[in-house]
Amino acid sequence: MKKNDILRECEQKNVRFVHLHFCDLLGMVKNVTIPISKLSRAIDEHVWFDGSSIEGFTRIFESDMYLQLDLSTFSLVPWESSAEDSVARIICDVYLPDGTPFFGDPRQILRRQIKRAKKMGYEYFVGPELEFFLFPRDEKGRPIPEPHDRTGYFDYAGDRATTVRRAMSDAVQQMGVDVETIHHEVAPGQHEIDFKYVDALQQADQVLTVKSVLKAVAQKHNLHATFMPKPLSGANGSGMHVHQSLWKNEKNSFYAEKGEYGNLSKVATSFIAGQLKYVPEMVAVTNPTINSYKRLIPGYEAPIYVAWGQKNRSALIRIPHITPGDTSGIRCEIRCPDSSSNPYLAFAVMLAAGLNGVEQNMTPPNPIDEDIYAFTDKKAKRMRVKMIPETLQKAMQNLVRGTLVKEVFGKELYEKFIQAKQIEITQYHQQISQWEMDRYLENY
Repeated sequence: MKKNDILRECEQKNVRFVHLHFCDLLGMVKNVTIPISKLSRAIDEHVWFDGSSIEGFTRIFESDMYLQLDLSTFSLVPWESSAEDSVARIICDVYLPDGTPFFGDPRQILRRQIKRAKKMGYEYFVGPELEFFLFPRDEKGRPIPEPHDRTGYFDYAGDRATTVRRAMSDAVQQMGVDVETIHHEVAPGQHEIDFKYVDALQQADQVLTVKSVLKAVAQKHNLHATFMPKPLSGANGSGMHVHQSLWKNEKNSFYAEKGEYGNLSKVATSFIAGQLKYVPEMVAVTNPTINSYKRLIPGYEAPIYVAWGQKNRSALIRIPHITPGDTSGIRCEIRCPDSSSNPYLAFAVMLAAGLNGVEQNMTPPNPIDEDIYAFTDKKAKRMRVKMIPETLQKAMQNLVRGTLVKEVFGKELYEKFIQAKQIEITQYHQQISQWEMDRYLENY
Protein backbone atom coordinates (compact mmCIF):
# COMPACT_ATOMS: atom_id res chain seq x y z
CA MET A 1 0.00 0.00 0.00
CA LYS A 2 1.10 3.57 -0.66
CA LYS A 3 0.90 6.47 1.75
CA ASN A 4 -2.18 8.04 0.16
CA ASP A 5 -4.01 4.69 0.10
CA ILE A 6 -3.41 4.22 3.82
CA LEU A 7 -4.41 7.78 4.73
CA ARG A 8 -7.58 7.40 2.67
CA GLU A 9 -8.50 4.12 4.36
CA CYS A 10 -7.80 5.59 7.77
CA GLU A 11 -10.18 8.45 6.98
CA GLN A 12 -12.87 6.08 5.69
CA LYS A 13 -12.60 3.78 8.74
CA ASN A 14 -12.28 6.70 11.19
CA VAL A 15 -8.93 5.47 12.52
CA ARG A 16 -7.95 7.50 15.58
CA PHE A 17 -4.71 5.78 16.64
CA VAL A 18 -1.99 3.70 14.97
CA HIS A 19 0.16 1.12 16.78
CA LEU A 20 3.74 0.97 15.49
CA HIS A 21 5.04 -2.52 16.25
CA PHE A 22 8.61 -3.80 16.33
CA CYS A 23 10.24 -6.85 17.85
CA ASP A 24 12.91 -7.39 20.51
CA LEU A 25 15.56 -10.11 20.73
CA LEU A 26 13.23 -12.54 22.53
CA GLY A 27 10.38 -12.14 20.04
CA MET A 28 8.25 -9.87 22.22
CA VAL A 29 6.15 -7.29 20.37
CA LYS A 30 7.03 -3.72 21.34
CA ASN A 31 4.74 -0.83 20.58
CA VAL A 32 4.67 2.92 20.10
CA THR A 33 1.19 4.42 19.55
CA ILE A 34 0.64 7.64 17.63
CA PRO A 35 -2.58 9.60 17.00
CA ILE A 36 -3.79 9.56 13.42
CA SER A 37 -2.82 13.24 13.04
CA LYS A 38 0.85 12.19 13.27
CA LEU A 39 0.71 9.30 10.76
CA SER A 40 1.54 11.28 7.61
CA ARG A 41 4.63 12.78 9.22
CA ALA A 42 5.61 9.39 10.69
CA ILE A 43 5.57 7.87 7.21
CA ASP A 44 7.71 10.67 5.76
CA GLU A 45 10.06 11.37 8.66
CA HIS A 46 10.04 8.20 10.82
CA VAL A 47 9.37 7.95 14.57
CA TRP A 48 12.17 8.29 17.11
CA PHE A 49 12.31 6.23 20.29
CA ASP A 50 14.70 5.26 23.12
CA GLY A 51 16.01 1.73 22.60
CA SER A 52 18.20 1.52 25.70
CA SER A 53 15.72 -0.56 27.73
CA ILE A 54 14.67 -2.98 24.96
CA GLU A 55 15.96 -6.56 25.35
CA GLY A 56 18.84 -7.12 22.95
CA PHE A 57 18.90 -3.53 21.77
CA THR A 58 21.55 -0.93 22.39
CA ARG A 59 23.64 0.61 25.17
CA ILE A 60 22.48 3.73 26.95
CA PHE A 61 24.81 6.07 25.05
CA GLU A 62 23.52 4.74 21.71
CA SER A 63 19.86 4.76 22.68
CA ASP A 64 18.40 7.04 19.99
CA MET A 65 16.80 5.02 17.20
CA TYR A 66 13.96 5.47 14.77
CA LEU A 67 11.18 3.33 13.35
CA GLN A 68 10.79 3.05 9.58
CA LEU A 69 7.16 2.12 8.84
CA ASP A 70 6.64 -0.85 6.50
CA LEU A 71 3.40 0.22 4.83
CA SER A 72 2.77 -3.27 3.43
CA THR A 73 1.94 -4.40 6.98
CA PHE A 74 -0.89 -1.90 7.54
CA SER A 75 -4.07 -3.43 8.95
CA LEU A 76 -6.93 -2.57 11.26
CA VAL A 77 -6.93 -4.08 14.74
CA PRO A 78 -10.39 -5.72 14.91
CA TRP A 79 -10.62 -6.18 18.68
CA GLU A 80 -9.83 -2.49 19.27
CA SER A 81 -12.12 -1.18 16.53
CA SER A 82 -15.83 -0.45 16.37
CA ALA A 83 -18.36 1.15 14.03
CA GLU A 84 -17.57 4.56 15.55
CA ASP A 85 -13.76 4.54 15.43
CA SER A 86 -10.85 2.23 14.66
CA VAL A 87 -7.25 1.45 15.56
CA ALA A 88 -4.63 0.38 13.00
CA ARG A 89 -1.29 -1.42 13.15
CA ILE A 90 1.93 -1.06 11.12
CA ILE A 91 5.08 -3.17 11.63
CA CYS A 92 8.36 -1.26 11.54
CA ASP A 93 12.06 -1.71 10.91
CA VAL A 94 14.55 -0.24 13.37
CA TYR A 95 17.32 2.14 12.24
CA LEU A 96 20.22 3.96 13.87
CA PRO A 97 20.50 7.78 13.65
CA ASP A 98 22.97 7.58 10.74
CA GLY A 99 20.37 5.74 8.65
CA THR A 100 21.91 2.27 8.89
CA PRO A 101 19.74 -0.73 9.86
CA PHE A 102 20.08 -1.53 13.55
CA PHE A 103 22.15 -4.70 14.05
CA GLY A 104 19.83 -5.93 16.82
CA ASP A 105 16.60 -5.68 14.83
CA PRO A 106 15.45 -9.29 14.26
CA ARG A 107 13.60 -8.22 11.11
CA GLN A 108 16.87 -6.99 9.63
CA ILE A 109 18.60 -10.27 10.52
CA LEU A 110 16.03 -12.18 8.47
CA ARG A 111 16.24 -9.65 5.64
CA ARG A 112 19.98 -10.36 5.30
CA GLN A 113 19.41 -14.07 4.79
CA ILE A 114 16.58 -13.39 2.34
CA LYS A 115 18.96 -11.16 0.34
CA ARG A 116 21.52 -13.95 0.41
CA ALA A 117 18.93 -16.37 -0.97
CA LYS A 118 17.97 -13.91 -3.70
CA LYS A 119 21.62 -13.61 -4.77
CA MET A 120 21.50 -17.38 -5.26
CA GLY A 121 18.29 -16.96 -7.24
CA TYR A 122 15.88 -18.26 -4.59
CA GLU A 123 12.88 -17.12 -2.62
CA TYR A 124 12.21 -18.79 0.71
CA PHE A 125 8.60 -19.70 1.47
CA VAL A 126 7.38 -21.02 4.80
CA GLY A 127 4.07 -22.19 6.23
CA PRO A 128 3.96 -22.61 10.02
CA GLU A 129 1.58 -24.62 12.20
CA LEU A 130 1.12 -22.89 15.56
CA GLU A 131 -0.02 -25.02 18.49
CA PHE A 132 -1.32 -23.41 21.66
CA PHE A 133 -3.30 -24.11 24.83
CA LEU A 134 -6.41 -22.41 26.16
CA PHE A 135 -6.68 -22.09 29.93
CA PRO A 136 -9.53 -20.59 31.98
CA ARG A 137 -8.99 -17.48 34.10
CA ASP A 138 -9.80 -16.96 37.77
CA GLU A 139 -11.84 -14.09 39.19
CA LYS A 140 -8.75 -11.84 39.08
CA GLY A 141 -8.06 -12.67 35.43
CA ARG A 142 -5.04 -14.86 36.14
CA PRO A 143 -4.59 -18.05 34.04
CA ILE A 144 -5.50 -21.31 35.76
CA PRO A 145 -3.12 -24.03 34.46
CA GLU A 146 -5.88 -26.51 33.70
CA PRO A 147 -7.17 -27.44 30.22
CA HIS A 148 -10.22 -25.53 29.03
CA ASP A 149 -11.68 -28.84 27.83
CA ARG A 150 -10.99 -32.59 27.87
CA THR A 151 -11.33 -33.12 24.15
CA GLY A 152 -8.75 -34.83 21.90
CA TYR A 153 -7.31 -34.71 18.40
CA PHE A 154 -9.79 -33.33 15.82
CA ASP A 155 -12.69 -34.13 18.17
CA TYR A 156 -15.96 -32.30 17.60
CA ALA A 157 -18.20 -33.59 20.37
CA GLY A 158 -17.29 -31.96 23.66
CA ASP A 159 -15.07 -29.34 22.03
CA ARG A 160 -15.79 -26.24 24.11
CA ALA A 161 -13.55 -24.00 22.01
CA THR A 162 -15.38 -24.18 18.67
CA THR A 163 -16.83 -20.68 19.04
CA VAL A 164 -13.52 -19.28 20.30
CA ARG A 165 -11.59 -20.75 17.37
CA ARG A 166 -14.08 -19.33 14.87
CA ALA A 167 -13.67 -15.89 16.44
CA MET A 168 -9.89 -16.32 16.29
CA SER A 169 -9.98 -17.30 12.63
CA ASP A 170 -12.22 -14.33 11.74
CA ALA A 171 -9.97 -11.86 13.57
CA VAL A 172 -6.77 -13.27 12.06
CA GLN A 173 -8.21 -13.09 8.54
CA GLN A 174 -9.38 -9.52 9.10
CA MET A 175 -5.71 -8.69 9.68
CA GLY A 176 -4.76 -10.15 6.31
CA VAL A 177 -3.59 -13.63 7.28
CA ASP A 178 -4.85 -16.46 5.05
CA VAL A 179 -5.98 -19.15 7.50
CA GLU A 180 -6.08 -22.68 6.08
CA THR A 181 -7.27 -24.72 9.10
CA ILE A 182 -7.85 -24.33 12.82
CA HIS A 183 -8.65 -27.38 14.93
CA HIS A 184 -8.33 -29.16 18.26
CA GLU A 185 -4.96 -30.82 18.88
CA VAL A 186 -3.94 -33.98 20.75
CA ALA A 187 -3.83 -32.76 24.34
CA PRO A 188 -6.85 -31.51 26.29
CA GLY A 189 -7.16 -27.77 25.88
CA GLN A 190 -4.67 -27.75 22.98
CA HIS A 191 -5.36 -26.27 19.54
CA GLU A 192 -3.62 -25.53 16.24
CA ILE A 193 -3.89 -22.85 13.59
CA ASP A 194 -2.27 -23.22 10.16
CA PHE A 195 -1.94 -20.51 7.54
CA LYS A 196 -0.95 -20.38 3.89
CA TYR A 197 2.73 -20.38 2.97
CA VAL A 198 4.19 -17.00 1.98
CA ASP A 199 7.69 -15.51 1.87
CA ALA A 200 9.60 -15.73 5.13
CA LEU A 201 9.55 -12.04 6.11
CA GLN A 202 5.81 -11.72 5.63
CA GLN A 203 5.31 -15.00 7.47
CA ALA A 204 7.37 -13.90 10.47
CA ASP A 205 5.23 -10.76 10.61
CA GLN A 206 2.16 -12.99 10.48
CA VAL A 207 3.37 -15.24 13.29
CA LEU A 208 3.69 -12.24 15.59
CA THR A 209 0.30 -10.99 14.43
CA VAL A 210 -1.45 -14.33 14.95
CA LYS A 211 -0.03 -14.78 18.45
CA SER A 212 -1.25 -11.32 19.45
CA VAL A 213 -4.67 -11.89 17.87
CA LEU A 214 -5.21 -15.26 19.54
CA LYS A 215 -4.29 -13.88 22.95
CA ALA A 216 -6.64 -10.92 22.52
CA VAL A 217 -9.58 -13.02 21.32
CA ALA A 218 -9.05 -15.56 24.11
CA GLN A 219 -9.13 -12.75 26.66
CA LYS A 220 -12.47 -11.58 25.23
CA HIS A 221 -13.80 -15.07 26.10
CA ASN A 222 -12.27 -14.95 29.61
CA LEU A 223 -9.58 -17.44 28.52
CA HIS A 224 -5.79 -17.31 28.30
CA ALA A 225 -4.02 -18.47 25.13
CA THR A 226 -0.45 -19.60 25.74
CA PHE A 227 2.29 -20.60 23.32
CA MET A 228 4.43 -21.93 26.15
CA PRO A 229 5.98 -25.13 24.73
CA LYS A 230 5.14 -27.42 27.68
CA PRO A 231 2.58 -25.91 30.08
CA LEU A 232 1.23 -29.25 31.38
CA SER A 233 3.09 -32.27 32.75
CA GLY A 234 2.03 -35.58 31.22
CA ALA A 235 0.60 -34.01 28.06
CA ASN A 236 1.96 -33.26 24.58
CA GLY A 237 3.70 -29.93 24.22
CA SER A 238 3.07 -27.21 21.65
CA GLY A 239 5.35 -26.80 18.66
CA MET A 240 5.57 -24.67 15.54
CA HIS A 241 6.15 -27.09 12.67
CA VAL A 242 7.36 -25.14 9.62
CA HIS A 243 6.82 -26.22 6.01
CA GLN A 244 9.60 -24.89 3.76
CA SER A 245 10.46 -24.58 0.09
CA LEU A 246 12.78 -22.60 -2.16
CA TRP A 247 11.43 -21.09 -5.38
CA LYS A 248 13.22 -19.82 -8.48
CA ASN A 249 11.54 -18.07 -11.40
CA GLU A 250 8.11 -18.83 -9.87
CA LYS A 251 8.83 -22.56 -9.83
CA ASN A 252 9.37 -24.79 -6.81
CA SER A 253 13.08 -25.66 -6.74
CA PHE A 254 12.41 -28.60 -4.43
CA TYR A 255 10.68 -30.46 -7.28
CA ALA A 256 12.45 -32.61 -9.86
CA GLU A 257 10.53 -34.81 -12.27
CA LYS A 258 13.04 -37.61 -11.94
CA GLY A 259 14.42 -36.70 -8.55
CA GLU A 260 15.17 -38.90 -5.58
CA TYR A 261 12.76 -39.95 -2.88
CA GLY A 262 9.59 -39.03 -4.74
CA ASN A 263 10.49 -36.11 -7.00
CA LEU A 264 12.82 -34.34 -4.58
CA SER A 265 15.43 -32.23 -6.33
CA LYS A 266 19.10 -32.06 -5.42
CA VAL A 267 18.42 -28.56 -4.09
CA ALA A 268 15.84 -30.02 -1.71
CA THR A 269 18.05 -32.81 -0.39
CA SER A 270 21.02 -30.46 0.05
CA PHE A 271 18.79 -27.98 1.88
CA ILE A 272 17.66 -30.78 4.21
CA ALA A 273 21.27 -31.92 4.71
CA GLY A 274 22.26 -28.41 5.75
CA GLN A 275 19.52 -28.17 8.33
CA LEU A 276 20.32 -31.60 9.75
CA LYS A 277 23.98 -30.64 10.06
CA TYR A 278 23.28 -27.44 12.00
CA VAL A 279 20.36 -28.63 14.12
CA PRO A 280 22.47 -29.16 17.28
CA GLU A 281 23.25 -25.41 17.46
CA MET A 282 20.20 -24.14 15.57
CA VAL A 283 17.74 -25.38 18.23
CA ALA A 284 19.07 -22.80 20.69
CA VAL A 285 17.27 -20.28 18.44
CA THR A 286 14.27 -22.32 17.27
CA ASN A 287 13.70 -23.66 20.81
CA PRO A 288 15.12 -20.89 22.98
CA THR A 289 13.62 -21.40 26.44
CA ILE A 290 14.23 -23.73 29.38
CA ASN A 291 10.68 -24.98 28.92
CA SER A 292 11.26 -25.80 25.23
CA TYR A 293 13.26 -28.89 26.16
CA LYS A 294 10.54 -30.25 28.42
CA ARG A 295 8.52 -30.66 25.22
CA LEU A 296 11.42 -32.31 23.38
CA ILE A 297 11.46 -35.59 25.30
CA PRO A 298 10.59 -39.17 24.32
CA GLY A 299 7.03 -40.36 24.71
CA TYR A 300 5.10 -37.31 23.52
CA GLU A 301 5.50 -37.46 19.71
CA ALA A 302 8.31 -34.93 19.98
CA PRO A 303 10.74 -34.66 17.02
CA ILE A 304 13.91 -35.38 18.99
CA TYR A 305 15.85 -37.50 16.48
CA VAL A 306 18.16 -35.85 13.94
CA ALA A 307 16.82 -37.71 10.94
CA TRP A 308 14.53 -37.17 7.98
CA GLY A 309 11.96 -39.27 6.20
CA GLN A 310 8.89 -39.26 4.01
CA LYS A 311 5.52 -39.29 5.75
CA ASN A 312 7.39 -40.04 8.98
CA ARG A 313 6.24 -37.96 11.93
CA SER A 314 8.92 -39.39 14.21
CA ALA A 315 11.67 -37.72 12.15
CA LEU A 316 12.85 -34.17 12.75
CA ILE A 317 12.36 -33.30 9.08
CA ARG A 318 9.72 -35.00 6.98
CA ILE A 319 8.44 -34.79 3.42
CA PRO A 320 4.64 -34.50 3.61
CA HIS A 321 2.36 -36.25 1.16
CA ILE A 322 1.32 -34.22 -1.88
CA THR A 323 -1.22 -34.75 -4.63
CA PRO A 324 0.43 -36.54 -7.59
CA GLY A 325 1.48 -33.99 -10.19
CA ASP A 326 1.41 -31.08 -7.73
CA THR A 327 4.87 -29.68 -8.39
CA SER A 328 4.23 -26.61 -6.24
CA GLY A 329 3.36 -28.65 -3.15
CA ILE A 330 6.70 -30.38 -2.56
CA ARG A 331 8.23 -29.15 0.68
CA CYS A 332 10.08 -30.24 3.78
CA GLU A 333 8.60 -29.83 7.24
CA ILE A 334 10.95 -29.14 10.13
CA ARG A 335 9.20 -30.20 13.31
CA CYS A 336 11.39 -29.11 16.22
CA PRO A 337 10.71 -25.32 16.42
CA ASP A 338 8.23 -23.92 18.90
CA SER A 339 6.42 -20.61 19.20
CA SER A 340 8.52 -19.32 22.09
CA SER A 341 11.11 -18.59 19.39
CA ASN A 342 11.51 -15.23 17.73
CA PRO A 343 10.11 -16.05 14.25
CA TYR A 344 12.49 -13.68 12.45
CA LEU A 345 15.55 -15.26 14.05
CA ALA A 346 14.19 -18.80 13.76
CA PHE A 347 13.46 -18.44 10.03
CA ALA A 348 16.84 -16.74 9.52
CA VAL A 349 18.90 -19.59 10.99
CA MET A 350 16.73 -22.21 9.28
CA LEU A 351 17.25 -20.52 5.92
CA ALA A 352 20.98 -20.02 6.51
CA ALA A 353 21.46 -23.69 7.42
CA GLY A 354 19.58 -24.81 4.31
CA LEU A 355 21.44 -22.42 2.02
CA ASN A 356 24.77 -23.65 3.40
CA GLY A 357 23.66 -27.13 2.41
CA VAL A 358 22.80 -25.98 -1.10
CA GLU A 359 26.00 -23.96 -1.55
CA GLN A 360 28.18 -26.82 -0.35
CA ASN A 361 26.22 -29.45 -2.29
CA MET A 362 25.66 -31.46 0.91
CA THR A 363 24.12 -34.92 0.81
CA PRO A 364 21.82 -36.00 3.64
CA PRO A 365 21.93 -39.46 5.23
CA ASN A 366 19.45 -41.97 3.92
CA PRO A 367 15.86 -41.17 4.90
CA ILE A 368 14.29 -43.27 7.65
CA ASP A 369 10.70 -44.33 7.21
CA GLU A 370 10.49 -46.51 10.29
CA ASP A 371 9.07 -45.40 13.63
CA ILE A 372 12.19 -43.95 15.24
CA TYR A 373 10.36 -43.70 18.57
CA ALA A 374 10.50 -47.50 18.72
CA PHE A 375 14.27 -47.70 18.15
CA THR A 376 16.45 -49.17 20.86
CA ASP A 377 19.61 -47.23 21.74
CA LYS A 378 21.61 -49.94 20.01
CA LYS A 379 19.63 -49.64 16.78
CA ALA A 380 19.76 -45.85 16.84
CA LYS A 381 23.53 -45.98 17.25
CA ARG A 382 23.86 -48.51 14.43
CA MET A 383 21.84 -46.27 12.11
CA ARG A 384 23.76 -43.18 13.32
CA VAL A 385 20.63 -41.45 14.53
CA LYS A 386 21.47 -38.82 17.13
CA MET A 387 19.19 -36.88 19.45
CA ILE A 388 18.95 -33.12 19.65
CA PRO A 389 20.29 -31.45 22.83
CA GLU A 390 18.35 -32.39 25.96
CA THR A 391 18.51 -28.94 27.59
CA LEU A 392 18.88 -25.30 26.68
CA GLN A 393 22.27 -25.34 28.37
CA LYS A 394 23.55 -28.08 26.04
CA ALA A 395 22.03 -26.32 23.03
CA MET A 396 23.83 -23.11 24.00
CA GLN A 397 27.10 -25.02 24.36
CA ASN A 398 26.61 -26.26 20.78
CA LEU A 399 25.80 -22.73 19.65
CA VAL A 400 29.02 -21.36 21.16
CA ARG A 401 31.08 -24.14 19.58
CA GLY A 402 29.37 -23.69 16.21
CA THR A 403 29.60 -21.04 13.52
CA LEU A 404 26.13 -20.74 11.99
CA VAL A 405 24.33 -18.55 14.52
CA LYS A 406 27.26 -16.17 14.93
CA GLU A 407 27.42 -15.68 11.17
CA VAL A 408 23.66 -15.09 10.93
CA PHE A 409 23.30 -12.80 13.94
CA GLY A 410 26.51 -10.83 13.70
CA LYS A 411 28.91 -10.36 16.60
CA GLU A 412 26.85 -7.86 18.65
CA LEU A 413 23.48 -9.64 18.56
CA TYR A 414 25.19 -13.01 18.98
CA GLU A 415 26.78 -11.83 22.23
CA LYS A 416 23.48 -10.30 23.42
CA PHE A 417 21.69 -13.58 22.76
CA ILE A 418 24.26 -15.62 24.68
CA GLN A 419 24.10 -13.18 27.58
CA ALA A 420 20.28 -13.32 27.73
CA LYS A 421 20.24 -17.13 27.67
CA GLN A 422 22.98 -17.43 30.28
CA ILE A 423 20.92 -15.25 32.63
CA GLU A 424 17.85 -17.40 31.98
CA ILE A 425 19.74 -20.64 32.68
CA THR A 426 21.32 -19.24 35.86
CA GLN A 427 17.98 -18.00 37.18
CA TYR A 428 16.40 -21.39 36.47
CA HIS A 429 19.08 -23.26 38.41
CA GLN A 430 18.60 -20.93 41.36
CA GLN A 431 14.92 -21.91 41.71
CA ILE A 432 13.61 -24.70 43.94
CA SER A 433 10.75 -26.51 42.19
CA GLN A 434 7.71 -28.06 43.80
CA TRP A 435 8.89 -31.45 42.51
CA GLU A 436 12.11 -31.09 44.51
CA MET A 437 10.19 -30.12 47.63
CA ASP A 438 7.82 -33.07 47.26
CA ARG A 439 10.66 -35.48 46.54
CA TYR A 440 13.34 -34.44 49.02
CA LEU A 441 12.03 -32.27 51.85
CA GLU A 442 10.74 -35.07 54.08
CA ASN A 443 12.94 -37.89 52.77
CA TYR A 444 16.18 -36.10 53.56
